[in-house]
Amino acid sequence: MKKVLLIGKMNEILEDLNRFLSEYFGVQIGTDNVQTLPGLIRMTSPDLIIISLVGLTYAGQQSVFAKIRDSYSQIPVITVGTEEESNRFLKYYETDQFQNITRPVSHSAIYACICRRLDLKDAAVSVQKEENERKTILAVDDNGQMLRAIKVMLEPYYDVQLAPSGVKALASMGKRRPDLIILDYEMPVCDGRQTLEKIRADNDLKDIPVIFLTGVSDRDNISAVLSLRPAAYILKPPSKEKLLDSIRGCLG
Repeated sequence: MKKVLLIGKMNEILEDLNRFLSEYFGVQIGTDNVQTLPGLIRMTSPDLIIISLVGLTYAGQQSVFAKIRDSYSQIPVITVGTEEESNRFLKYYETDQFQNITRPVSHSAIYACICRRLDLKDAAVSVQKEENERKTILAVDDNGQMLRAIKVMLEPYYDVQLAPSGVKALASMGKRRPDLIILDYEMPVCDGRQTLEKIRADNDLKDIPVIFLTGVSDRDNISAVLSLRPAAYILKPPSKEKLLDSIRGCLG
């Protein structure tokens, strides 16, 4: 099994990368502390290093980038970050050692890039096929804790995208069309009703099944939800079993 050293600030993106990559590689997580990097590399002997750029700042010759370039030029490096984040480290991408993958990016794209760098072509094709067969679920809720809970429940089975508002959900759908939407009914500014109306007004999105989440269980509220004819509705907090059953009922 190939070994990957994952470096970055501890956050949801790094944790998500670790969960996915651990299925295929021996993964060790390390911080961006340049002082501890030599010991970490000696201990893990990684075949490849991945650096998450979220929260990393340019530190000149004291950066992890400079240390890897100057002392470990034989180890290929993949960075994962937005174009703005990668622009802070442009000079390092002038060599073949460093390569950036621009976020947002799918797990399969990251895996395929790793396989190319490590010459694991057959494995890349296999996981790409697996990822392509996974349905995409967009969860929309203004409560960050609820979004994280939904992601944990669903990500073993689906590709889960998150949006903290109706407006951001619509922007996300413009870039990548989901197979199903889990939509909070009670949201500020652009609530579930308004978001659903905008979805149904778009010819490219109107056929996407929508499951409403609602935290209010009185009869009038449920009647208002049902009057919009969603594919299903679930009371908060949703259980994993109820959520999966509803999704499978909608997607088949």
